[in-house]
Amino acid sequence: MTKKNADGIGAGSALSTVSGPAAGVSASAGQGVAPAELLRKVVQSAELSAAMPSNPNKPGEYGDAARCPVTGASVKPADPLAVAGTVTERNGSPKTGSGQPPQGENHAGGSLDRVRVDSGGRALTTNQGVPIADNQNSLKAGLRGPTALEDFILREKITHFDHERIPERVVHARGSAAHGYFENYQPLGRFTKAAPFAEAGKRTPVFVRFSTVAGERGSIDTARDVRGFAVKFYTDEGNWDLVGNNIPVFFIQDAMKFPDLVHAVKPEPHFAMPQASSAHDTYWDFVSLTPESTHMLLWQMSDRAIPRSYRTMQGFGVHTFRLINDQGEAVFCKFHWTPVAGTHSLVWDEAVKLGGADPDFHRRDLWEAIEAGAYPEWELGLQIFSEAQAESFDFDVLDATKLVPEEMVPVIPVGRLVLDRNPDNFFAETEQVAFCTAHIIPGIDFTNDPLLQGRIHSYVDTQISRLGGANFHEIPINAPLAQVHNNQRDGMHRQGIPRGRVAYEPNSLGGGCPFQAGMRGFTSFPEPVAEDKVRGKPEKFADHYSQARLFWRSQTAAEQQHIVNAFRFELTRVQVPAIRERVVSLLVNVDEVLAQGVADGLGFTLPPAAPLVSDCDFPVPAPSPALSLLSQPGDGSIRARRVAILVAEGVETEDVAALYQAILADGGVPRLLGVRLGQVTGNGRTLPVEATLEAMPAVLFDALVIPDGEAAIATLAQVGNALEFVRDQYRHCKPILAVGAGGRLLDKAGIGAALAEGATDPALLRVSTMKEGTKAFIALLGKPRDYSREVDPPAV
Repeated sequence: MTKKNADGIGAGSALSTVSGPAAGVSASAGQGVAPAELLRKVVQSAELSAAMPSNPNKPGEYGDAARCPVTGASVKPADPLAVAGTVTERNGSPKTGSGQPPQGENHAGGSLDRVRVDSGGRALTTNQGVPIADNQNSLKAGLRGPTALEDFILREKITHFDHERIPERVVHARGSAAHGYFENYQPLGRFTKAAPFAEAGKRTPVFVRFSTVAGERGSIDTARDVRGFAVKFYTDEGNWDLVGNNIPVFFIQDAMKFPDLVHAVKPEPHFAMPQASSAHDTYWDFVSLTPESTHMLLWQMSDRAIPRSYRTMQGFGVHTFRLINDQGEAVFCKFHWTPVAGTHSLVWDEAVKLGGADPDFHRRDLWEAIEAGAYPEWELGLQIFSEAQAESFDFDVLDATKLVPEEMVPVIPVGRLVLDRNPDNFFAETEQVAFCTAHIIPGIDFTNDPLLQGRIHSYVDTQISRLGGANFHEIPINAPLAQVHNNQRDGMHRQGIPRGRVAYEPNSLGGGCPFQAGMRGFTSFPEPVAEDKVRGKPEKFADHYSQARLFWRSQTAAEQQHIVNAFRFELTRVQVPAIRERVVSLLVNVDEVLAQGVADGLGFTLPPAAPLVSDCDFPVPAPSPALSLLSQPGDGSIRARRVAILVAEGVETEDVAALYQAILADGGVPRLLGVRLGQVTGNGRTLPVEATLEAMPAVLFDALVIPDGEAAIATLAQVGNALEFVRDQYRHCKPILAVGAGGRLLDKAGIGAALAEGATDPALLRVSTMKEGTKAFIALLGKPRDYSREVDPPAV
């Protein structure tokens, strides 16, 4: 039996939250009078604080010692109560928990399973969990009377509905995303200590969001635009966001110009047009006076800006980053994502028509591919080079308008990215995910790229506005798998419930926790700097045209023609002649053939070249084949490729069924298209029509099959939609298989057996039997488009 302290002197201090005896409260004070756990908490807290008589880390903050931060001092409490916020934390309930508070854990992060909701077998409730008896009618004074103000169920439902929308992103508002993993090939400890690259075969969970840049949240997927390619790695050492694009360079060199660029490309402010388009005066006015944008303009006018799918576009980190190893040694690095399916694009006429046929084309394509098990995959490659190498280049690696040609620094494959799960809820995951270039981990560091330096601030800043405050990191999709322990507190929508009384560092009342990690934590590369403060750019930044010339000369003839056509289209929509001429004057400095082609399309003579801003002689690298989309044909797979098979009454159904099965077996997506839904019969078999020509026009498909069947072809030849379908497939350079009588539908559409110059069309198969053409057709389906059909303007 515990012996009582006869007078209980000191117990009053244990029962109070202000002041106490000079020597503190003793363990024996108030025994049997004050609650034992409260007394123990007070005594243990005092002993814990006394165990840290000073701050032993303080000397390490000064001079050379600060270069290697030490691990913060900490003391393990003898009793968990010593660091508790309240002695009553052990009083559990269904809401407060088990009464066994976590020690050294933050349960606010981790798997998304903790926040998933499924309402199967459940009744409707209010947000407060009150069951709703009637979800059809508001509360009224009589069946025909006024609605009662006290109807809290109606008010909650309507009020929540009124506040469901949040501000959209200023740029990259239109996007789609998926979960997956990054799998590392081999340890990269020689270059970096970053967690994802630590071991062979190591898998790091990721969430990847693709986007357009200029359009609003409800704009079309297939606009001519840069595409965002942002990857959130949920690593062992925190979240790393690699926030890049599908183009390796950018329009501007300094973040100071980013608001100007975005204001110029967005809908013009006086009438809010055009949407998701750069083909207007303010954009071309800005870039025509910003010659450093010339390189990026060629990429934007190329087929890179109208990808066939998110699954078939490359991704780039854009900026030069640093990799740092355990020894503190650093190298420069460029990040490259290369799709296993190859790089494939749309053609412009197709992209325009897709905007009407299916504004969600890319979003739907990504979703359907993942649902079907055709998981998109990319290989991550690194360009690694030293600072000495960088100094020897004719361009500055800190200039975001420049790339490092692969012939100068090869891309080293280091791992693969696989997307294998669609989000459960678009808003909760895709819309609320917050990517920030400032989110890096030990082993990765920034460089002095002035555009990157501005993005480090801007991305965090915009999330605070868009997601309602500084606690956006606690939204489940943003929460890291790594433990989060710091002294950030409060703010809008705080989720975590910190235990204890300490919210500062250094401290003794919390045993010194959480303490600084020292050299185990993130340390910036100690780059020596000996410069004056100045607003300006290095001399090499003044080279605005040599890499634009490199890109142009690295394209195939068809790709070059597409660039000319794109400039012609965009500038034709510009109203001010002086702006058009200024743009072409920039192109004169790139290549006269390019400039002349654009000038001819706009109906004026070639203007003089725009003045150069530097007298330096910047050499032009030799053409780089890797800069052509056609250099990455892919693995030849037809997974998720869509094939339209035209059917009508009298079609050779047995042939159709056999081809359908063959395409399915190789991972393709065949669809039977007819004039109306229903069924068609042929040689002893009935087949369902899966979609109609008006609901799914030609631009939604990668290839076309016109099966045999005299009666079927006679019917289709009288249908304008069918003829237009065939013409679009031909005009967009897609594989076509015409079997037997199917060739007559080609004839009716004005499509000859050979190309204009008499050569054989490699993507057009006219065969007598389905068996004869199936294998060759499937092989064609897995290849890039062949542009040999193209003429300008189109003949068909």
